[in-house]
Amino acid sequence: MASENFVQPAIPCFDGHYDYWSMLMENFLRSKEYWQVVSGGIAEPATNSPMTDAQKTEIEGQRLKDLKTKNYLFQAIDRSILETILCKDTSQQIWDSMKKKYQGSTRTKRQQLQALRSEFETLRMKPGESISDYFSRIMAIINKMRIHGEKMEDVTVIEKILRSMTPKFNYVVCSIEELKDLDELSIDELQGSLLVHEQKIIQEDKEEQTLKASTNNSALTMNRSANRGRGKGRGVRGVRDGGRGRGGRGNFRVDEDQPDFQIEAEAEINNLANPR
Repeated sequence: MASENFVQPAIPCFDGHYDYWSMLMENFLRSKEYWQVVSGGIAEPATNSPMTDAQKTEIEGQRLKDLKTKNYLFQAIDRSILETILCKDTSQQIWDSMKKKYQGSTRTKRQQLQALRSEFETLRMKPGESISDYFSRIMAIINKMRIHGEKMEDVTVIEKILRSMTPKFNYVVCSIEELKDLDELSIDELQGSLLVHEQKIIQEDKEEQTLKASTNNSALTMNRSANRGRGKGRGVRGVRDGGRGRGGRGNFRVDEDQPDFQIEAEAEINNLANPR
C-alpha cells in the first residue's frame, strides 16, 4: 500500500541552464543509486579475460543501471540536442558531452563569477520593495555565485543584507547587530525578524493615514462652519450700514448698540412698509 502511494520524482528537463540542471539531475540519479555509472562508468573486463560468475553478474548489473540512466537522460534532454551528441553508447558519454557543450570553459566561468560578484556588491534594497522580494533577488545572485564555485558563508550574506536595507529599517538593523551574534544567525532567522518589523511598519503607516484622514475631515468641517458664520455676519452688517432693502429703498436708521435680533426685526418691518 505504501508503494502505491509513493509519488515518483519528476525528471529534471534541460532548459539551457546547465549548472542548475546538472545539480538537479545528479541529485535525481543519486536518489536512484545510478550516479556511479555516470561518474565512474562501467568497469568493462579486459578482452579475452576470463570472468567469474560474480564478476559477470556485477557487470550485467552495471549495464542495466547504465541503460536505465540513459533512459532518464533521453527523457531529460530535448531531441534537437540529443541529435548533436555523437557518442551516446553510455550514460557517461552523454553526460560528458553535455558538460563540454554547455558548462563553458574555466575562463568563461571566471568572467561570469566576476560579473556576479560586482552585481552582489552593488545590490541595494529598492524604496518600497518588500522584504520577501529583496531576499529573493539577493539569494538568486548568491546561488548563481555558489554554482560557479564561489564559497560564500552565511554571515557574509547576512552582513550584506543588513548594510543594504532602506533607512526605514535602520532601527531593527541596529538592534540585530547589537543583540544577536551574526556568526550564529541564519539567513532564514534574519528574514523572519525583518518580516515582523515590516508588518509593524505597514500597520503604523495605516494608522497614520487613518489619523491624517480624520484630522483633514475635522479641519474641513470647522472651515465650513466658520464660513457660514462669516456669511451671517456680513448680512447683519449690511443692515447696519444702510438699513436699505434690496433695491436701495427704505430709510430707517440703525443704532449700533441695538442687538442683532432687534435690527433684523426692524429691517423686516421697513421692507413691509416700503415694498418694491
